[in-house]
Amino acid sequence: MKKIIVLISIFVLVSAGTFTAWQINITQAQTDDERIADLRRQIEELENQAKQYRGNIASEREKAATLNREISILQNEIKGLETQISLTGKKIDKTKIEISNVEGHIGQLLDDIKTKKETLTRLILFVNQYDHENLLATLVKNQNISDFFHQEQYVFSVSRQLLTVVDELQETRSQLEGNKQELENKEGELQNLNQTQLQKKNSLSGVKQNKNTVLKQTKGQEAEYQKMLADIEKKKAAFFQELQRLESDILVGGNFIVHVTATNVPARGIKLFRWPEDDYRITQGYGMTTYARRGAYGGAPHNGIDIAGGYGSEIRAIGDGVIVANGYNDGFGYWVAVQHPPYNFVSVYGHLSAIALRVGAEVKAGQTIAYEGSTGNSTGSHVHLSLYKEFFTYVKGTNNQLYFNYFEGSVNPDDYI
Repeated sequence: MKKIIVLISIFVLVSAGTFTAWQINITQAQTDDERIADLRRQIEELENQAKQYRGNIASEREKAATLNREISILQNEIKGLETQISLTGKKIDKTKIEISNVEGHIGQLLDDIKTKKETLTRLILFVNQYDHENLLATLVKNQNISDFFHQEQYVFSVSRQLLTVVDELQETRSQLEGNKQELENKEGELQNLNQTQLQKKNSLSGVKQNKNTVLKQTKGQEAEYQKMLADIEKKKAAFFQELQRLESDILVGGNFIVHVTATNVPARGIKLFRWPEDDYRITQGYGMTTYARRGAYGGAPHNGIDIAGGYGSEIRAIGDGVIVANGYNDGFGYWVAVQHPPYNFVSVYGHLSAIALRVGAEVKAGQTIAYEGSTGNSTGSHVHLSLYKEFFTYVKGTNNQLYFNYFEGSVNPDDYI
């Protein structure tokens, strides 16, 4: 009776300790779930705010080009980026909690595996000892034949328990591998979020600098702003006239650095690609646009499509491929070129604020390769997207900058998106 009372006391103490730990784990899980739910709510609110600022920018772009419009666009871009920085911060906090939870679960699984291994060892030792005991010794040890059969049944029960523990151990290890993969994915997500946060902060500095530059150049006067726009258009026209002469010389001499020609160009209307931004507005189409007819491109058509999603927006590859060229020049600022099999079209993205990947990098459709900006000969943040059936690069001798062909070889991207 004393032995039974002691066993019951031990069971009660162990159960109480387990129940307390279980309560703590449940409470902690509830706390984390509540924090994650709250962060999700905040993320949704910030995403709605960011969408509103993008809508404000789109609305302003539809108005005539005035200083007030330009300043309003820049202010909305600043507010939008500040919102996105806060939004990314909330996503980082949420991911950190999720990582902590997964790490905690991994720790519990490792403890569970350790306990099961210890149990497995004891069961194996018991069964092994019984198997190596000869029949005579077993019969002598038991007072009667009934005790012998009871022991046989017990050994059979232990053997079944042994198989159960093995199955449970395998299942726990499988869960562990799944949790490790989840942890790896979450850590990768956190790394991407940290990189995005850094880029958003850099973009915010860029927009603030753009705003200060515009105010400084115009002195806050509408007449000065219109004069600045006219000067930019004249400089752009002169630039493209010089570029056309240079490009003709390169074609004659064949002094290419990279030269890609598409094979078996498909008929227009076949949807091969996607747009480079998720939330965008087309600010200028392909061909002889109103802006092009004013002579902005030296009398040539606009050889791409201008797309605006907001300064610092992620620019994504329009299709699978490999980066064959990237650089900086006075015309298109920072730019990237991607070659797309099987037809070997080349897509070019210009006026970028920053480049995420370099020459030789393989990319997938939708993968971030750069960020929207207003570098080079540009008015307002956007990405210039060109699509080529024949593409080449060359170096301009006067400044050693890398250029790509503008006047020949392009097709309308809209025909294949």
